[in-house]
Amino acid sequence: MDFAHYKDAFIKEAHKTEYSLTDIQRCLDYAEALYLHQVPVIYNPTHLSGLVGYKKEYLKKASLFPNYFYRDFEVAKKNGGKRLISEPLPSLKEIQIWILRNILYKVPSSAFAKAYRPTVTLLENLRFHKNQPKVFTLDLENFFPSIRVEAVENEFLKLGYSKIVSKLLSKLCTRNGTLPQGAPTSPYLSNLVFKEADAAIATYCKEHKIRYTRYADDMSFSGDFDENELLQKVTETVEKIGFRINAKKTKLMTTGMRQTVTGVVVNEKPQVVFYKRNELRQALYYIQKFGFEEHREYKEIDQKNYLEHLLGKINFVLQINPKDAEFIKYKSLLIDLKNKQDLKALEDELLPI
Repeated sequence: MDFAHYKDAFIKEAHKTEYSLTDIQRCLDYAEALYLHQVPVIYNPTHLSGLVGYKKEYLKKASLFPNYFYRDFEVAKKNGGKRLISEPLPSLKEIQIWILRNILYKVPSSAFAKAYRPTVTLLENLRFHKNQPKVFTLDLENFFPSIRVEAVENEFLKLGYSKIVSKLLSKLCTRNGTLPQGAPTSPYLSNLVFKEADAAIATYCKEHKIRYTRYADDMSFSGDFDENELLQKVTETVEKIGFRINAKKTKLMTTGMRQTVTGVVVNEKPQVVFYKRNELRQALYYIQKFGFEEHREYKEIDQKNYLEHLLGKINFVLQINPKDAEFIKYKSLLIDLKNKQDLKALEDELLPI
């Protein structure tokens, strides 16, 4: 429905409820601003509850007492540490997915942001940095927790939503005042909040002929430039909006060195780093020679989804190099193993007691 049709329908319904002409015009002015951004018209919390299919009381409780609406668990990080994941309970997650699909995805993020965009793949982040004199990578420290509820609320205000609606939407997408790592809305919101910083950094890079992309909290730069001057500019830009550069993860890679972006080699062509591919080769060698369960037992691997874990790693290699015959063969072998496992599980389930 375009705005003209919406306007006609709204006026008809408003007359039935005896809205004043002033109130009708005020509502239409509000709605038109939202229509310009192609996002749903939401007048108040009651209206939002009808759109998402949950009672207003539920929305209020989820926004005021978020700790009761998440479950926390830890996952291992590459450096051996732990990352806290806060996953929303199914009902809140459903509401967040509605906000993501109907509101957030309607707002374009920066062209330099290569993560969390439905139509953009990891290769988009890599191809800009292939075969460059220098590759310089920076890491944003505590990326999601650095994004405050006020910054999230501002994104909804910019679309034209009222203060009360923007505050409710922002609280439904945050926990204890920051973006939770695990909510479906957090990744895309991080792109929107960082959009102005992306633009400022990109402007500087264009002036100095530097290639720039950002993949979540990983910032990559390539070309021929003064890395100290660049670091100072980026640090000043991100600190203005509450972020910090993780000095321990700052890395300069010059010609002759292995240059990596988000864990992928970009010197001549994108390629998953050798040691990761070699680990997969070794695992598949032993699986083919001794058998899957025998390999797990010998290596003392108690991970329940180990087969799916291997498949995911091989799919990542093939995402970077889809024509890699060696890893296509490995993928086929693991899929056959999985099909056999699934069939055996089904047969065991159907066996008479």
